[in-house]
Amino acid sequence: MAIAMAWHKPDNVAGSSAPAIMIGLFVATGGLLFGYDTGTISGVMAMRSFRNQFSTGYIDPVDDELTISPGQSAQIVAILSAGTSLGALCAAPLGDNIGRRISLIIAVGIFCIGVALQTAAMRIPMLIAGRFFAGLGVGIISVLVPLYQSEMAPKWIRGTLVCAYQLAITCGILLAAVVNIFTEGLDGPRAFRIPFALQFVWAGVLFLGLALLPETPRYLIKRGQHQAAASSLSRLRRLDITHPALVEELAEIEANHEYELSLGPSTYKDIILGSPHLGRRLLTGCVLQMLQQLTGCNFIFYYGTTFFKNVGISSPYVIQLISNIVNTVSTLPGMILVESLGRRRLLMVGSAGMAVCHFLIASVGTAAKEEARAVNIVIIVFVCLFIFFFASSWGPVVWVVTSEIFPLKVRAKSMSISTASNWLLNFAIAYSVPYMINTGPGYTNLQAKIFFLWACFCVVAFLFVWGMVYETSKISLEQIDELYERVEHAWNSNNFEPSWSFQEMRDEGVSASGIQLQIATEEEPRRRTGTSASATGSEGTMSEEDKIIAGLGDVDLILLLQGVLGMDGCMVGRMGGLIRMVAYGVGLKRNMEMVRAGIGIVIKEGSFARMGLSTAGEFGE
Repeated sequence: MAIAMAWHKPDNVAGSSAPAIMIGLFVATGGLLFGYDTGTISGVMAMRSFRNQFSTGYIDPVDDELTISPGQSAQIVAILSAGTSLGALCAAPLGDNIGRRISLIIAVGIFCIGVALQTAAMRIPMLIAGRFFAGLGVGIISVLVPLYQSEMAPKWIRGTLVCAYQLAITCGILLAAVVNIFTEGLDGPRAFRIPFALQFVWAGVLFLGLALLPETPRYLIKRGQHQAAASSLSRLRRLDITHPALVEELAEIEANHEYELSLGPSTYKDIILGSPHLGRRLLTGCVLQMLQQLTGCNFIFYYGTTFFKNVGISSPYVIQLISNIVNTVSTLPGMILVESLGRRRLLMVGSAGMAVCHFLIASVGTAAKEEARAVNIVIIVFVCLFIFFFASSWGPVVWVVTSEIFPLKVRAKSMSISTASNWLLNFAIAYSVPYMINTGPGYTNLQAKIFFLWACFCVVAFLFVWGMVYETSKISLEQIDELYERVEHAWNSNNFEPSWSFQEMRDEGVSASGIQLQIATEEEPRRRTGTSASATGSEGTMSEEDKIIAGLGDVDLILLLQGVLGMDGCMVGRMGGLIRMVAYGVGLKRNMEMVRAGIGIVIKEGSFARMGLSTAGEFGE
């Protein structure tokens, strides 16, 4: 029942959401590349054939066999995160200049170069180079996949579709664990080369699919390609290009973009200092992404096999497989609940649950004087519980929030910075953890005590969500601007109800907070309606009838008169004035619905003229 409710299209939504859903789910497979690469390296580095191939003479103190040193292990794991950090920063200029879709195709190509180098590597330097290039591609993908999904998805299922990206990551990690189990017993280099080479399959499927997908309507509006944006949205919503619902949605996207541009430019400086509250939004995105790493999730996925082995758990590959299965299955509740429970509540529940699990793992692991079966079982159980809380909350929801909260004009730049902060912390954790958990001179030998550190960060995460993360479910990407303007504190955002259309804001020349917009065309709405600055300022004292009558003089009506009746500019002006005089004299109390409907038709038809579109028979053709 819960699944059916979460995936049921609201009755008031026109058209079909199936194309957008299918495209969103397919693009989410970009997460498979990320997840598989993350999951592969943990098991591969524990394979005897890999250790023999890449060892430079270091002897493992646990089993007295050749292996790679902790420093080399840190380099191999962490270099991927270094590449992803750079890739995330490159995603913004690529995504804004050549498009979301083409940039994703380029990213997959870069990733394949990295896979080829890893598969053919004979020594550590070539392996590190391969992982860097793979990371570069993954970094671009990690920004642009959630961005692409959020810009093309209907608002009622946007959160669920972006969560599918995290589900693909978990599926990739699980798939890697299964492949590692099947290949770790093989003789020679093929034991680790097969897991590396299989990445070509997922990359190839994504590459071919992206060649057939549309560009997002919001990106096309940003680039001024209104006809292409209408065609793209028509394909995604399965509506005719002239359908009123499609016209209205596209006009709102265009009006919102104009509104955002009226508040200032879209430079990196304005991402911090711009309005409405862009600095606060960037801080929210960056800290959320960093805290996602500081929950300790990738400690389990990068070094889980090594950790389980060090604490005396037999069959560490099997335990890692179990934890990966839990990770994949537990992502599904997050996909279902992200719309019904909301982003804030899900993140706060997840933070609390993870903190409890970490404290218990650290306490039990530290208190145990020697290896015992009961202690190992407790550790395994609470690691799996931690993964459940993470996978159903912080795993998917962080990507949802950071793909939603930024305005269109700076969305790619802001997402690239926030995602880069995730990868920088990922790099720091991947590089430092071997020195923190290994035994011997120069190592801290924290073992289970490291979970105290993750627990403290989970408490910080809970407090940060309560104080800084706004609830963005059930509202459009364009309405999130109004949310940040009108709601001062995040803990009051649950009760927010949108009250403005950005088309209205553009025509009235005021922001959601009532501030006059200073734009180059601010006199245009007054010329079109025949109102003055003082009349605009007294908008709040006008009756509903007066507001509707004022709308009759809008440019859309004038364009309609000019096209249909063939009038010149002077005659149109006289006719517009005559209509307003007659309307004021007649009185509208008994005809309100008829007037609303008439104005709605005029506005929607006029929107085609604003966007450079045309319909059959428009303007007397």
